[in-house]
Amino acid sequence: MSAEGDVVIADASVTPLEVGDVSKCALPESSRSEEEEEDDDDEEAAASGDAETRRSNWMVSHPTFTEMMALDVGDDTQVYAAFLVYLDLLEARNWQYVEYVGSPELQIIYLQGCEKEGESFQVICPAPVPMSLSHERIKKIMNYTCYDEDSEENAVMSFILAVVESDSTIVYYRLTDGLVVPDPPDEIEDIDNKQWRKKRRKLLR
Repeated sequence: MSAEGDVVIADASVTPLEVGDVSKCALPESSRSEEEEEDDDDEEAAASGDAETRRSNWMVSHPTFTEMMALDVGDDTQVYAAFLVYLDLLEARNWQYVEYVGSPELQIIYLQGCEKEGESFQVICPAPVPMSLSHERIKKIMNYTCYDEDSEENAVMSFILAVVESDSTIVYYRLTDGLVVPDPPDEIEDIDNKQWRKKRRKLLR
């Protein structure tokens, strides 16, 4: 394949295809040896590895990440997740202000910030996927990060849980104090009866 995208097979020129459609050309088995294909695979893997290494080096050398690591709280995975969420809020979601806080008591780094100017501060807890979060753990994080002596007595406590996937995808959940999961029904038949009654009411309308 030449630099211009032309494909030449056994001295017969083939009309160039659009990018992403090259797979539609059926190349003869003898056109390329297995060694050449393996060399190409190795080159692609090496290029991908080099790009990932450069990205990793940039992240590790970032001054904010270095400062987070210097706090010496939590493990490296949680600190890395906190850094990714920090960048996502500031650079991708354009939050007005974000700061990071190290908590020796919780052994995590959490974030505080406001999305728009004049809005109240929100608490964001970054959590990598392997991080275990029980109800007790969530309650402890909420009590520690959200409690404010100057706030109203009946103010609702909540924080944002930022779950960071291994591919750096971040999913945000808002957790609020006071929500209780209902108990499951005693019998499955109760559910079936309720669903049947709902369908019957719809048919009678």
